[in-house]
Amino acid sequence: MSRIKLPDGQERDLPDGSSGADLASAISKSLAKKAVATEIDGRLCDLADPLPDGAVVRIVTREDPAALELIRHDCAHVLAEAVQTLFPGTQVTIGPVIEDGFYYDFYREEAFSTEDFAAIEEKMREIVARNSPFTKEVWSRDDTKRVFGEMGEEFKVELVDAIPEGEDVKIYRQGEWFDLCRGPHMPATGQVGEAFKLTKLAGAYWRGDSSRQQLQRIYGTAFASRKELDAYLTMLEEAEKRDHRRLGREMNLFHLQEEAQGSVFWHPKGYAVWRVLEDYIRRRLDEDGYVEVKTPQLLDSSFWEKSGHWSKFRENMFVVPDQIPATEEGGPVLADEVDTWMALKPMNCPAHVQIFRQGIKSYRDLPIRMAEFGCCHRNEAHGALHGLMRVRQMTQDDAHIFCTDEQVVGETERFLKLFSRVYTDMGLTDIRYRLATRPDVRAGDDATWDRAEKSLADALRASGIDFEFAPGEGAFYGPKLEFHLTDAIGRTWQCGTYQLDYVLPERLDASYVGEDGERHRPVMLHRAVFGTFERFIGIILEHYAGRLPLWLAPVQTVVATIVSEADGYAEEVAAKLRAAGLRTVADLRNEKINYKVREHSVGKVPAMLVVGRREAEEGTVSVRRLGQKDQATMPLDQAIATLVAEATPPDLRPAREAKAAAAA
Repeated sequence: MSRIKLPDGQERDLPDGSSGADLASAISKSLAKKAVATEIDGRLCDLADPLPDGAVVRIVTREDPAALELIRHDCAHVLAEAVQTLFPGTQVTIGPVIEDGFYYDFYREEAFSTEDFAAIEEKMREIVARNSPFTKEVWSRDDTKRVFGEMGEEFKVELVDAIPEGEDVKIYRQGEWFDLCRGPHMPATGQVGEAFKLTKLAGAYWRGDSSRQQLQRIYGTAFASRKELDAYLTMLEEAEKRDHRRLGREMNLFHLQEEAQGSVFWHPKGYAVWRVLEDYIRRRLDEDGYVEVKTPQLLDSSFWEKSGHWSKFRENMFVVPDQIPATEEGGPVLADEVDTWMALKPMNCPAHVQIFRQGIKSYRDLPIRMAEFGCCHRNEAHGALHGLMRVRQMTQDDAHIFCTDEQVVGETERFLKLFSRVYTDMGLTDIRYRLATRPDVRAGDDATWDRAEKSLADALRASGIDFEFAPGEGAFYGPKLEFHLTDAIGRTWQCGTYQLDYVLPERLDASYVGEDGERHRPVMLHRAVFGTFERFIGIILEHYAGRLPLWLAPVQTVVATIVSEADGYAEEVAAKLRAAGLRTVADLRNEKINYKVREHSVGKVPAMLVVGRREAEEGTVSVRRLGQKDQATMPLDQAIATLVAEATPPDLRPAREAKAAAAA
C-alpha cells in the first residue's frame, strides 16, 4: 500500500500504483468527474500517473487556476492537429504555453493568412467535440526518430536527435494524431472547452537562428470560460488602441526605421517627455544621495572577459576590431586575424566598478551610490524587436550601490522607498513584489545565498511590503527583487530591477579597507527605477493611452484662435504661458475651431485655450480639457495659475505649495 498525503494534512492509503484518478474517486464521485490533473509534491502531472508513496498530492479540477496552463497546452495540440488536417504536408515543430496563451510553429511552403483562422478554429471545435482521450506512450529514441522520419517530420527528427541516446521519449496521442511532448495533459480533448481564439500570425526562425528555416507561428489563447475569454479579447482591443507605436505616430513623438534596427529616432515632442523624466529622476537621485558618473561606450574585450560577460553574453554584444590590420590585396579582414576586440557596453556595472577602484576606499566611505544615465547596446534578434519595448540601443536610469554586508538591509529599504515614491508620482501604484531566490546554477556557497536572501526578505518586511518568493529565478550571482506593475487595462509589466551581487566585485578586484585595517569585498547592489527610458516611456504611453498627466505631456497647452482678429491676443497669451514655464504652441491657422480641437485631441494635448473677439476684449480664455466637451471661461491669470500648479512635477509640488502658503 502507498500512503498519500493531502494538502489539508489528511492521509489516504491506496494500493501501490494507484493514480490521481484513483485518489479522486476514493475522495468523492463528484471530484472524480471534475478532476483533470494531479499536483504531486508541487509538480503538475497527468491524472493517470502513478502516485509515489509518501507524496503530497492535490487533485486539480478544470476550474483550478493551475489548470489554465493545461487548457492552453492541450489547445496547442488541438491547433496542430487541425492545421495538419486542413493543410496536408505542413510540418509541426514546437508549441509551448506562453504568458497569455500559446503558439505553434509550422513549416509550410505556402503562407498562412489570418483569413485561414476561421476554418482552423472550426476544425479545432470538431476535435474538441470528438473528446479523444490524451494518452501517454513511451517510445524508444530510435523508434521515435524512425516514425517521425517516415512521416517527413524533419524538425521532430532534429528534436529527437537532441535527446541523449538510450533515453526514452514521451508521446501524447489524441485519437490518430500524436506529438512529441513532455506533458502533462488533461484526460481528453473535450476538456479544452470552446473558450479559445486564434489571435495573430508571425514569422519565426527554427531554433531562433536566422540562418535556419523560416517558420510560421500561429498564436492563440484559451480560458476556462467564455466570460474570461471575452474579457481578454476586450482587453486586446483596448491594447491595440493604446499601442505605443500607434500613439508615437499620432502624437509625433518618435519613429523607427529599417536602417537603424532597434534604435529610436526621438522627435522634439518625444524627447521633451524624455527630458522631463530624466530631470525628475535626477532630482530624486540627488536628494537620495547618489553621485552621477559617465563611463565609456567602447571597452576592450579583456575587460568583459574579466567580468564574465564575454563568455556568457558575447552573442548579444556589438564588437569591433581595436585596429583593423591591413591586407595586401585590400580584401576583407577575417575575424581570426584581428588581435584585439572592443565591445559596445551592454550594461554599465563593470565600468562602475572601475570608478570605485580608483583610489583607496575605506568602510567610512560606504555606501557609495553611483548613478549613470548610461547608453547601452545589445544585439537583439530582429524578430525580437518591438517598438520601444525591445530595442538594441537603450538608456537606463542605472545605479550601483557599493556597501558592506551590514548595510544591505538599510540600503534595500531606502531603495524600496524611492521606488514606491517614484511610481506613485507616475500614477502606477498596483505593484506586486517578488523575491527571486537561488537558481540551480549559481556562484557562491549556500551560506552566502542564505545571508543575501535573508537580507532582501528582511528589508521587504521592514518596509511593510507583502511579497512572494520566486524560487530558482534569481540571477547567477545573487538574489533579486522583481517589481510587477499592473496598468490601466490589467496588463502586467516588469519594471525596474534590484539585484544583490557578490561576484562582480570579486572578479574585478573591488575592495575597501575595513575597520580592522584589512581588505574586504564590497557588496554590489544593481538597481534601476524606470529600467530603460525607452521601455518606460512605452509603458506610460499605453497606461495613459497617450493622455499623459499635464506635467509629463510634451505639449501642455495649445492656444487656438476662433477668428484671425484674435491672433495678436493669442500670441500674447502663448507668450505668458511660456514665461510661466508651460510648453505651449499657438495655433493661428485659418481653420475652423472644431478642426483644430479634433487635431490637437488626436495629438493628446491636455489643455486648449480657445480665444476669440470676446476673450481678447475681456482678457479671458476658454479652457477646454482633453476628452471633455465642456469648456470653462476664466481670466487669463487664473488659467495660468491653475495650469502651472498642475504642471509642476510631483517632487517639486511640496516646495511650491509651501512657498504659496507663505506668500498668502
